Amino acid sequence: MLISEKIDQAKKLLKEFDIDCWLTFTRESQINGDPVLCFLTNSAVTWHSAFIITKSGKSHAIVGKYDKKSIEDLGAYDSVEEFVEDFKKPLQAYLKKIDPWKIAINYSMDSEICDGLTHGMFLTLFLLLREIGMEKRLVSAEKIVSALRERKSQLEIDYIKSAIKHTEDIFNKVAKFIKPGKTEQQIALFMKDEVKKKKLECAWNENSCPSVFTGPDTAEAHYEPTSKKVKKGHVLNMDFGVKYNGYCSDLQRTFYILENGEKKAPEAVQRGFDTIIEAVDVSKSALMCGVQGIEVDVIAREILLAKGYEEFPHALGHQVGRYAHDGTVLLGPAWEKYAQKPFKKTEPNMVFTIEPRLNVPDRGIVTVEEMVRVTEKDSEYLSTPQKKLILIK
Repeated sequence: MLISEKIDQAKKLLKEFDIDCWLTFTRESQINGDPVLCFLTNSAVTWHSAFIITKSGKSHAIVGKYDKKSIEDLGAYDSVEEFVEDFKKPLQAYLKKIDPWKIAINYSMDSEICDGLTHGMFLTLFLLLREIGMEKRLVSAEKIVSALRERKSQLEIDYIKSAIKHTEDIFNKVAKFIKPGKTEQQIALFMKDEVKKKKLECAWNENSCPSVFTGPDTAEAHYEPTSKKVKKGHVLNMDFGVKYNGYCSDLQRTFYILENGEKKAPEAVQRGFDTIIEAVDVSKSALMCGVQGIEVDVIAREILLAKGYEEFPHALGHQVGRYAHDGTVLLGPAWEKYAQKPFKKTEPNMVFTIEPRLNVPDRGIVTVEEMVRVTEKDSEYLSTPQKKLILIK
């Protein structure tokens, strides 16, 4: 159902962007598959394979003999053609038949999610097209692939909501497990066991999902849990998500480990947490349809700077979908590594994280990550926002 839905969406996008056909060209997809394949097939392909969608509304697949039945069973393609010895002849014949003047292929300098065509496959395709005089008709499919991933259907939104619900449930359970003396590794193992009980999978590599950081002097992000023990008076934060029906959640929560006799967090910790919550809420209010990502990012940075904290060393937020980091539009600053992503505009049904962070000296990193959907008019929380610091006795 989802693949048929996304292929129909792609047909409309070709009309919107006035591109004659979109060609996804791949091979041995379990080894080096194009990230967009998940919208075109639910099975791996082995030999050279071409998935062609046209502005006129046709969808055609050219695949190896033993992949044909799987593609046909999808019911998403108007025609599926097999080959045994030579993929070139059927591909050239079909392209000559439809005679497209713009052939969009999956390469991009700015967006990794749209850059699935390997250099070797590009050269293969280029030579194939040159033989029939079409090599100058190639254009980037970045607009098509970006929109296909970013403009989520209601079914995709529902899957993401389910992933969020499961993630929040596990966060609630681990809050009762965290105690002084527990290690980051023990906490992470508890959460992974909960994921297995739900028959789900982590949203990204299990080595660092969940990421658990307790106290000061940690890697802060994108690092596996260690044998470091939870201590009283320290901040603990976690980055975690699950995958539900192929769609991810990505949330962060912050905890404070109470000292003996404490009933609330120290002023420095509470002030840091309140600053993060303010940055999340104000940024969410600014995140609406048609704004540039950089416009939202700068708001959160200004709030932290005004309170005397340093800027966070990353984008405020990224999109989430089939991957925890998924999409081209970014809520980020004008840094070279982000290329044009922060200057692209938001659209309805894009799903973003909002995740500022700050350091409380001698205590640890305070950060909260929420998930938000852009609507026609404004935006809405998909996650249940953390409003209070989670206190651990």
